[in-house]
Amino acid sequence: MYSVELYVKIRRAVMIEGRSEREVARYFGMHRMTVNKMCQYAVPLGYRRKSERVSPKLAVFTGIIDAIQEADKQVHTKQRHTAIRILERLREEHGFTGGYIIVRDYVYKAAIRQKEMFVPLTHLPGHAQVDFGEADGYIGGKLVRFHYFCLDLQHSDDCFVKAYPTEDTESFLDGHVAAFAFLGGVPQSILYDNTTIAVAKILGGGKRQRTKAFSELQSHYLFEDKFGRPGKGNDKGNIEGMIGFNRRHFMVPLPIADDFDALNAKLLDGCIKRQQARLRGQTETIAERMKHDTAALMLLPAVAFDAYHKISTRVSSQSLVRYRSNDYLVPTQYGHREVLVKGYVDHVDICLGRKEYIQVLRLLENFSQA
Repeated sequence: MYSVELYVKIRRAVMIEGRSEREVARYFGMHRMTVNKMCQYAVPLGYRRKSERVSPKLAVFTGIIDAIQEADKQVHTKQRHTAIRILERLREEHGFTGGYIIVRDYVYKAAIRQKEMFVPLTHLPGHAQVDFGEADGYIGGKLVRFHYFCLDLQHSDDCFVKAYPTEDTESFLDGHVAAFAFLGGVPQSILYDNTTIAVAKILGGGKRQRTKAFSELQSHYLFEDKFGRPGKGNDKGNIEGMIGFNRRHFMVPLPIADDFDALNAKLLDGCIKRQQARLRGQTETIAERMKHDTAALMLLPAVAFDAYHKISTRVSSQSLVRYRSNDYLVPTQYGHREVLVKGYVDHVDICLGRKEYIQVLRLLENFSQA
């Protein structure tokens, strides 16, 4: 490639001094057409890739290759066609006589064209994403694996985290109630994965059949729900990143707490302190950007949602009520009666009527029939 300085000399010789292109070409020792091109462009054009052309031998087989690669999308990743296997099939099934290199090059370029592309998003205030993570810690002197509910506000990157012994309906509902109370409002929309706690069935066409518990939660707070595509974690990249951040910063080294209340107090303190951080690429702190989120949140209802999972069952002849594989003991006078069991995060209410119920603490007064 010729230098810009040479361009200047040649262009001046022709365009200012009035010398012919042929004369200038002889003087500088180059082809006349090169001088002509230099006169048309002020700077070197640089390398320009020629349009990609498929080998004539392969051209009639490209449709077959495309069909094979399209079908591979439905197959286990370790059982998809390699370039050499495609070549073998072209030769055996279609009489292809070309070589490996042209097949390999086409397969590689086709695979590049099919790769997903992503565009950075700008999130409007007042919208959130929710998911659960898991981590280990010492709770009450024992090493346990616990689950933590995480809500992320996409605009400000503010978060709320609360730990639970298990990831179940009770913790899912309680996490929302606690998060909304922490935010002082309700997000306009929340994006989820397709957890069975919220989604009873994927109907196709972007539609979901919600579980009864999730529908009751949504009806109480009136937020819009959104769901990511199955197997596409990048649809909710904010919350995926936030779950990892919380684990690395709030749970390393392994947290030590007397109980889950003490652990959650530490996690809440971590969330509040994080609000003073200024993230890379931002000119404002999380707390300053949170003002826009707060202004866009919907108002909390007058009464908080009663976060429980309920089932109808019957007291056994042994005065036991079965709930989530555990048996809870009730007074004998309630034997054989129909009851409504309300499972909360830390206790179970066994209701025999509107005013009559028994509260049983989990892990303290439950009996196993094993």
